[in-house]
Amino acid sequence: MRLRFAAACGILLLALTACSPAPVSAGSPSSETGDGHGEIEGAHELAEPALHLATVDAAGVAHHLDLLDEEPSILAEVEPIDDLVSDGRYLFGIREGSVTVIDSGVWTWSHIDHFHYYEAPAKVVGEITGPGSAAVVPGEVGVGLLFGGEAVLIDTAALAEGEIVESFRVPVDAHDGLVVPLKQGAAITEPDGSGAVQALRVFAEDGTAGESIPCAAAAGTITTVVGTVVGCADGAALAVGGDAGEWERIAYPTDAESEAAAQAASFAARKSRPTVAALAGDAAVGGTEFWMLDTRERTWTLHDVGEEIVRVAAVDDDASRVLALTADGAVLVFSDGEVTARTEPLVAASLADPDLAAGVTFVVDQQRAYLNGPAEQTMWEIDPADGARLSRTFENAEPLHLAGTGR
Repeated sequence: MRLRFAAACGILLLALTACSPAPVSAGSPSSETGDGHGEIEGAHELAEPALHLATVDAAGVAHHLDLLDEEPSILAEVEPIDDLVSDGRYLFGIREGSVTVIDSGVWTWSHIDHFHYYEAPAKVVGEITGPGSAAVVPGEVGVGLLFGGEAVLIDTAALAEGEIVESFRVPVDAHDGLVVPLKQGAAITEPDGSGAVQALRVFAEDGTAGESIPCAAAAGTITTVVGTVVGCADGAALAVGGDAGEWERIAYPTDAESEAAAQAASFAARKSRPTVAALAGDAAVGGTEFWMLDTRERTWTLHDVGEEIVRVAAVDDDASRVLALTADGAVLVFSDGEVTARTEPLVAASLADPDLAAGVTFVVDQQRAYLNGPAEQTMWEIDPADGARLSRTFENAEPLHLAGTGR
């Protein structure tokens, strides 16, 4: 089907839940992790999650596509960005010297055994500035940013009020690393004199430095239902429950094949699930293997697809499905240890252009997955459980960067 992206009034919403909808009462916003069920002043509770695709084009226009009625709208018009990161509600547009924060106005709040779904007016919250281009890591109660020589932790609750509040901004040696938000404070990668990361340093919310956690060559992080993961040269460091004081080490297997494999460089999965996937090595280098990390069982498993892959994302269902994107632009479904489905090459032109390839990504939901093709000006909805069937195609889009919202 063809969709024409144009401005629309309001934000149209969709979704799934076990709780009845109700308007949110007035008053001070509740903590998204407290007893307020994620309620925010001015928001309304929905019966289902308002699942959207958010894209940003080359001009900096952020579009929102409602996946229920396929209606597009414009979230914001900002300065062009180089990268886009999201936590399922907020969008962080990254460029040299600054990060623009956009509130998509749709989100899901977990109440352990069920979920609550909300919508509110979308808005641009503001800018976070710093030297160089920031690495951004959203967390449940904070957002970590590592600029060139400055580590910043932003209070997530304040974003819901339309404010950018820095919990801390501390000077660090310039390096390629991360600020990983925890339930209290954050863990910041710590380089040695040569600039190589050797550890994570825990910082309290007021910027006070605490204990050091060994984690050589730290790269990649993700939060699961079990805790917060940071990839290390010898496996992963896991902050159980996101607790700054409860760290475990999940070592790589000791068999010869696993020991010869490259380190997991980044992680991707359906939001908050226990099992995540990561390429074995950097996507820019190319390889045929990927790691599966089960944070509940504290185990790694190495898989070889048999052809070069550039992206992976764990679906984490009963069949342990993983989506993989091949170097020629096809989507593979990997289940129970083997490739079970394959699409035709969808994003070959995008992957062939270095300026576009970095923005090609998967967004994974419970039933569907989504892939953007900037060069193809198309997004695809994929059913991993049905032979990688292309259930919907959204054309005439400009998806230079893609994220999922309402999750």
